[in-house]
Amino acid sequence: MWARNLLLIGVVGVGVVAVRASLFPLSSTARQVNFDPGLACDPAFQHVVRQIDESFREIWTQRGLSPAARADDLTIARRLSLALTGTIPSLEEIRHFENHPPTHRIAGWTNYLLHDRRYADYFAERLARAFVGTEDGPLIAYRKRRYLAWLSDELLNNTSYAAIVRQMIAVQGLNTDQPAVNFIAATYDDEKKAPDPEKLASRVSRAFLGLRIDCAQCHDHFLEPEWKQSHFQALAAFFGRTKQVITNILDHNDGEYAFEDRVEGGRRTIAPNVPMLPELLPADGTLRERLAAWVTHPHNIYFARATVNRIWAMMTGRPLLPTIEAQTLEEMSDAAIPPALRLLAEDFAKHGHDLRRLILLIASTEVFQLDSAADFAISDDHEQTWAVFPLSRLRPEQVIGSVIQAASVKTINQQSHVFTRLVRYFNERDFVKRYGDLDDDGFTRSPGTIPQRLLMMNNPLVNEKAKEDLLNASAQIAMFAPSDEAAIETAYLAVLSRRPTDAERRHFVAKLTGTRGDPRKRILADLYWTLFNSTEFAFNH
Repeated sequence: MWARNLLLIGVVGVGVVAVRASLFPLSSTARQVNFDPGLACDPAFQHVVRQIDESFREIWTQRGLSPAARADDLTIARRLSLALTGTIPSLEEIRHFENHPPTHRIAGWTNYLLHDRRYADYFAERLARAFVGTEDGPLIAYRKRRYLAWLSDELLNNTSYAAIVRQMIAVQGLNTDQPAVNFIAATYDDEKKAPDPEKLASRVSRAFLGLRIDCAQCHDHFLEPEWKQSHFQALAAFFGRTKQVITNILDHNDGEYAFEDRVEGGRRTIAPNVPMLPELLPADGTLRERLAAWVTHPHNIYFARATVNRIWAMMTGRPLLPTIEAQTLEEMSDAAIPPALRLLAEDFAKHGHDLRRLILLIASTEVFQLDSAADFAISDDHEQTWAVFPLSRLRPEQVIGSVIQAASVKTINQQSHVFTRLVRYFNERDFVKRYGDLDDDGFTRSPGTIPQRLLMMNNPLVNEKAKEDLLNASAQIAMFAPSDEAAIETAYLAVLSRRPTDAERRHFVAKLTGTRGDPRKRILADLYWTLFNSTEFAFNH
């Protein structure tokens, strides 16, 4: 009996030490995580970063603008964590981050996140919105979870983005054995008993080329004179031989594609063809293989530019171009796109459409690391020219993901207990359903709603993550903080990824002074709830 009691005491003691070690920094270097800066140390990589920085500075000089100062490292770390993993950094990660030398700290942090399953899972969800939409799709014919798991694996392995897209457009097989075919299966039409060629043409042009050519689906495009109805339908014809037998996607060797001509009337047959850059279309392969090769060709400027524009928007909350999808070819021309977009797209194509390299490049730029506030009046010109970092409201999954992470001093990731990960998954799903999901493009600049604010204030999950429960960070901080000042600072780091201002510290330390036990826990819980419902918490900045 005494041996078991000693073992229990030992386990509890180890747990207490582990929690305290995550709450408060230790002098030992044994706990330091190595943040490898990777490509950021390469002179050629740095040369591209300087070119991008100079392209923005030239615009600021022309307009007589001064940019905001650089944001502090913790602010940049927070915006990177939100952009790449959908949640704020854990307190444990902040301790590791601050324990790392300042040199190449941001690049090392970015690289650390890019090798984490959280990044792969989150980016898979975000990209899938553009690829297949947010609907669950036809039952049995479409396996969304299998598709997302495959996409996450490809991102974690850093498979070339072009290779990922080629698989989605061209692969054949069962939707479980070849998960990429779910891109095709997501458009399955019950009446046609086959994937919908027009939906596929629309998704290929919008998701991979950043072009709204689907406006020519029923009639000639009213903005782009080069896009006729025949151009869109010829693009759809690449999917005209694609069939689906229960869960199997396959291509027939022959057959003509016919569409309903809503202008002239009747049905018309049309041969497959591309709406621009026909010289890049190979002659060999199945129809979908030829289309996939054309879309992802290194010289297809629309593919690289659309990808850069989308990834930039995913990281900053706003695309480099006025919209995520252009209405005309002119909007994607050399004369219309910002120099930074051209430089990033050229580098992206040159290096095999490497997403990790692209993300690291964006994170390394001066623009990405600027503050969102300044000691001068911020004009529309400052915002339009990226002279300040744009404020963007957190997405629903970022809000609840950050609440859940802030309530845990330890990082919630793939190494967490399966029960912890399952609880997080269901909590996020239920919260997003009530909070309201965004549209498929994911870049709607919504100001937020009163019901959303009320949900944050009254939602049982948010209240549960703030309350003085022993498993919550607020209670652990109350119990283990060596001083009132340390308790307040730790709570701010855990929730807002920053230290309190002097005024905030004085105000809340006064509330804690002389308290112990349950009253002290309740004060920390109230502070957590207050920070969860602050405007600052609701924004990436």
